[in-house]
Amino acid sequence: MYDELFQRLSKSKFRSRFKLKEKEKVYIDAKGLDTIKSHAKDFISKRIAPAHIPNDGKQTPMRGHPVFIAQHATATCCRGCIEKWHRIPKGIQLNEAQQEYLTGVIMEWIKRAV
Repeated sequence: MYDELFQRLSKSKFRSRFKLKEKEKVYIDAKGLDTIKSHAKDFISKRIAPAHIPNDGKQTPMRGHPVFIAQHATATCCRGCIEKWHRIPKGIQLNEAQQEYLTGVIMEWIKRAV
């Protein structure tokens, strides 16, 4: 389902440089994928889903959590990247289906990266 997206992302020098380090892999293993998915859903709903984000483009740290790394790798880190790569326009509140899609993209990348 995500193969075409991941193929396009792999051609981006910026996106393809993001990798999970051993520390993040250990964290994922310790917490389990269900917990990581819960974190991803929470980050998307609070940091990405609102129609207007005052610090858009700066709301997702580059490190500190496997989901943050996955967000940069999958262009789900800010509304500008989401608009460019996923064709979901800025300036609208993300609905449940859009949030689920973005969470799914993040989780698929994490599963492939572990």
